[in-house]
Amino acid sequence: MPLYIAREAPKLWRKICTEASAEVSLLSENWKFLLAGLVFQYIHGLAAHGVHYLHRPGPTLQDAGFFLIPEIGQGKAYMSESIFNFIFFSFILWTFHPFFFQSKRIYTVLIWCRVLAYLVGCQILRIITFYATQLPGPNYHCREGSKYARLPPPENALEVILINFPTGMLYGCGDLIFSSHMIFTLVFVLTYQKFGTRRCIKQLAWLFAIIQSLLIIASRKHYTVDIVVAWYTVNLLVFFVDKKFPELPDRSSASTSPPLLPLSAKDKDSKNKEEHNKILNGNSVDVTY
Repeated sequence: MPLYIAREAPKLWRKICTEASAEVSLLSENWKFLLAGLVFQYIHGLAAHGVHYLHRPGPTLQDAGFFLIPEIGQGKAYMSESIFNFIFFSFILWTFHPFFFQSKRIYTVLIWCRVLAYLVGCQILRIITFYATQLPGPNYHCREGSKYARLPPPENALEVILINFPTGMLYGCGDLIFSSHMIFTLVFVLTYQKFGTRRCIKQLAWLFAIIQSLLIIASRKHYTVDIVVAWYTVNLLVFFVDKKFPELPDRSSASTSPPLLPLSAKDKDSKNKEEHNKILNGNSVDVTY
């Protein structure tokens, strides 16, 4: 076993270096789009924190989901967060799999350009929606009597700019319609549905998305309308973005089918170099964001 690891380690390192050089080439062309998408994640957080100053606690609104799904209690609110974290970090790991596996269909930089486009579009709609109408939050820390239900006016601009981190991230109120957790979950699931290769994982991802939706309602973090609106809005926006943007280059024709005979190290290196040269020459990457 140690001998096998010692023999394979240099091959893996060459694979990582070859893939990294290809991704750096793509990054040099698309870094502005990635940076803009990441900056907007902060803007979205800033907007969500800002609406908390407008939140006024009140009686929980009548909700069909609250009537149909039993309340699991504040002590089990972690359940929906656990599923979300599993989906979130699993997706991030998947987007970097081309660095380590021979079978690959995507470029990491290009997939994140597309994912951030999905997220930004959904978050713009979300900001407009929750500023248009502020509902009394159903979550425990947003109810009357909680110290987090109302925020006093900020003492200085720095308090707003820093989003009162980390308390402001954990105990936000007012940013209800529609669920940010479901935006991320559905964007990730839809992306894997289109660009992933494992059918069983696709089915499992949709099951997790449904379970998370139910758990969010059961833990009273959102009203049912927040979840329902997220489901159709994210799907429609992803469909629209995919229609407007060109298709991403598909690497599966050269990567996903295993060779009939094992490739030598020399053959693998030449194959990786050929793929890298295609990227540098612009044969495979004609995607403009």
